[in-house]
Amino acid sequence: MGRKPPGAGLNGTSPEIPFTVDVDPDTTPGKAPAAARQGESGPASTGASAVGTQGRKAYGTREILPSPGRAALGADPKGNRRGGVSRGEVGSAYSTGEAGESPVEGRGRQASASVARRMGGTQRPRSMTQSLQRLARKAKEDPRTQFTAIAHLLTEEVYWAAWRRLKKSASAGVDGETAESYATHLEVNLRALHARGKAKQYHPQPVRRVYIPKEDGRTRPLGVPALEDKLVQGAVRIVLEAIYEQDFLPCSYGFRPGRSPHQALTAWDQALHRQKVNYVLDVDIERFFDSMDHAHLLRFVRHRVKDGSILRLLRGWLRAGVLEGGVLRLAETGTPQGGVISPLLANLYLHYVLDLWAERRVRRTLRGEMVLVRYADDVVVGFQYREDAEAFQRALAERLAQFGLTLNVAKTRLLEFGRFAAARAGRQGRKPETFDFLGFTHICGRSRTGRFQVRRKTSRTRLRRFVTTQGRWCKVNRHVPVPDQWAILRGKLQGHYQYYGVVGNRNALHAVYERVARAWRQWLNRRSQQARMNWRTFTALLRRYPLPRPVIVHVPSRAAQGVLV
Repeated sequence: MGRKPPGAGLNGTSPEIPFTVDVDPDTTPGKAPAAARQGESGPASTGASAVGTQGRKAYGTREILPSPGRAALGADPKGNRRGGVSRGEVGSAYSTGEAGESPVEGRGRQASASVARRMGGTQRPRSMTQSLQRLARKAKEDPRTQFTAIAHLLTEEVYWAAWRRLKKSASAGVDGETAESYATHLEVNLRALHARGKAKQYHPQPVRRVYIPKEDGRTRPLGVPALEDKLVQGAVRIVLEAIYEQDFLPCSYGFRPGRSPHQALTAWDQALHRQKVNYVLDVDIERFFDSMDHAHLLRFVRHRVKDGSILRLLRGWLRAGVLEGGVLRLAETGTPQGGVISPLLANLYLHYVLDLWAERRVRRTLRGEMVLVRYADDVVVGFQYREDAEAFQRALAERLAQFGLTLNVAKTRLLEFGRFAAARAGRQGRKPETFDFLGFTHICGRSRTGRFQVRRKTSRTRLRRFVTTQGRWCKVNRHVPVPDQWAILRGKLQGHYQYYGVVGNRNALHAVYERVARAWRQWLNRRSQQARMNWRTFTALLRRYPLPRPVIVHVPSRAAQGVLV
């Protein structure tokens, strides 16, 4: 009774703006604001007692940076991998990467670590101030609180944490500064950068434009910020994450602390098995990172953060421009894929545009169930009824258009998928449709006991791209000593298995192993004009330098095995 028809009144002109409570997270009754204690100038905070800071116990002087986050939807947060490595550890590896780095090919952390070990400089103790934990606690206690004085939390310790998170092997920006050269006087450089930021003498530099190939033959533009821009962005991201991690919904998994692509895949699997999902909407937002409207983005930030210094930094990065071919181009929309702050801004944008809208406005208008899983701008939505899915698709196109985004009609698909869809397709003598999500093709299948099971295998485009890339690498580096080639190829294959090693995907992993081995033999055979690397010689070489065999890394948790196996 009283339920709106599907699609009625789904779109509004703006998200709900929270009630304003201005707070300095370091202000407690009987204590001066943190900015005044440290001799900084900043807006005075009011209403600190409104968030209940009285009577709290003091904490120790050394605390680890909090990684607040909500439990994954239906996902077991631990124990879903062999070798005693938890999912949380996988999530942290992906969450600290730069925007634009594909989650399914997010290897290279070992190389970054080895570069970091070779760099000089004294490493500071890995401790954080109590202020960040108080900040996270206050943001969680009252979602309406708006923070007006948090710039003083950008301490030297936070800059050191940003340095440790930095991907050391990344390309240099417009200034040509690399992490290795910056580390020669690391402590002095970080102290000077912190002082310039505190005195408002830090100014962002333009980002350097590079292009990487996409699966469809086109190229994806990436922006490479200067090294110090990455460090300041990383420090601001640490502070802002303490606030926004309390707001983000459980359906969001992309580039968040303690969350990983495999947690999103597990949540989606369990939704397909435990909820009434008959139709899947595979959503594709066209050129999302290039289309985010700056005015809307800053308005979303101001829902929670009104610190003028933080907003000035964000505006500076958005308006710094892109340097391409010696020409500086300024843009009114978008944030560069490659910026350290870009993943957080992207999550924030879609949190207000998509997540909250779907949860608070759309869900109550639908006749049946709905489940949404999002990894950055990669979105899948499950529905019980087809009319609900069609109404959601129409309303979503209108909603995105209100905030400068476009639904890619050619790639957005509504398909019948799920345990009931598989049974109907079997009665009609046809196969259920499939779709790709996070690098895997999802297929309706059956377990050995005859139960419905979602099978995942490496998507064709991802498999072909990986094999082609390794073949190209073998060609370019065929004159490198064989032990060095073997060490690098071994790491590449292990990184591939680390992500794609899921139950049911062994055939695709074996195909990758065989094709990479063939490419290696082919280009070793062409090191000279005389062909010497026949298969007998290559087999003997593999006994001395064996390429890693496929291995299943991600095993369903005990709770999920009762459903999936």
